[in-house]
Amino acid sequence: MTGSTPAGHESGALDGNALAGLFVDVFGLDLTAAAATCGTCTSTFRVAELAVFTRAPGPVVRCPRCDSPLMVFLERRGIACVDLSGLALLEPAGT
Repeated sequence: MTGSTPAGHESGALDGNALAGLFVDVFGLDLTAAAATCGTCTSTFRVAELAVFTRAPGPVVRCPRCDSPLMVFLERRGIACVDLSGLALLEPAGT
């Protein structure tokens, strides 16, 4: 995974562009330009602006404002498991 470090996060974080390929694999489209609204602080950012941490068993995406987990991806026995419960809204670009 490649990407730049999002503002306000230590060097261990990448930006949401690092997940472009994973989004295509899981959802069938690149969601980096999608609008993501945090379910905790209600801030809205483009997915490309979110902080991605890859040290966990799978990528964890956090809100750059309040640091709440928004998305968690995990592969278990060849099945992609996705937790989007931290999001209030995920709206693909152009909708």
